[in-house]
Amino acid sequence: MKNDYHKEFSDIKKEIGKVVVGYEEVVDDFLICLITGGHLLIEGVPGVAKTTIIKVFAKVIGLSYERIQFTQDTLPADVLGHYYYDMKNGTFILRKGPVFAQVLMADEINRAPPKTQSALIEAMQEKQATIEGTTHKLPEPFFVIATKNPIETEGVYPLPEAQLDRFMIKSEMGYLLPEMEREMLRFKNRGEHVNSDITAQGIGLKYSGIHRKVHISESVLGYIHDIIIETRNDERLALGASPRAGEHLLYASKASALIRGRDFVIPDDVKSATGKVIPHRLILTVDAELEGVNSRTIVRDILEERVEAPKGRFKDA
Repeated sequence: MKNDYHKEFSDIKKEIGKVVVGYEEVVDDFLICLITGGHLLIEGVPGVAKTTIIKVFAKVIGLSYERIQFTQDTLPADVLGHYYYDMKNGTFILRKGPVFAQVLMADEINRAPPKTQSALIEAMQEKQATIEGTTHKLPEPFFVIATKNPIETEGVYPLPEAQLDRFMIKSEMGYLLPEMEREMLRFKNRGEHVNSDITAQGIGLKYSGIHRKVHISESVLGYIHDIIIETRNDERLALGASPRAGEHLLYASKASALIRGRDFVIPDDVKSATGKVIPHRLILTVDAELEGVNSRTIVRDILEERVEAPKGRFKDA
């Protein structure tokens, strides 16, 4: 496979950069999820442009976009939709909810009660929604980009482990460096906009699934598996990475290679993807939490000290 997508991905990032300064790594996470059909969880304090970057990304790739603001009283029907009786025709008609978009922004997902959060699980895993006993297919591609505010503890609910495991990547958006924040103010002053010549309806469709053509050698595949197994052997963890985590790490590594202009995976692709795909799925033991250990530290230890990256050529058939 010849990688002809590198320039196109660069153009997409350049267009997004006209409206949102910085956060190039977050944009890469968007692209990885677009390519692989994964879902993205973004954690960041208010005011760091989480909503803006999601809206601009959806516009640039030309996919339909819906946003739902989760609150404590949000019901599953507010997400999925419901049937209503049409008195004129004497039939029940489906009023589709925001989940029937190609890009669904689940804003402050941790504000919704567990019953409503679980309404998304079927959509995220099966790409379908069951409404009053009838199953409906969701658009292709379909992926959820959820946001979470890490500083608020009142009126929020923890995300179930089953739902966290369905997010391919957890990305963190902090404050920009001072010089980049100044550049952001210049952009806002100039009133930059996305170039309509670049955006096209449904352009994102062409990238869906292209990671399947990326080559991965047996040694790099074994490297991914060793990382997953090592999380299950770490005494600081009550729960290690699931088989789904290994699958997501494989796909994210392939997409990372594409974004970097290669049609084959190298260990560096796996290392960069591991820090995004694995930590949010791990559950620490009580003792580890009391000692101040975090899951990112454990992942770093595994990569640097306990699992050796393979060496040699990685494009061999």
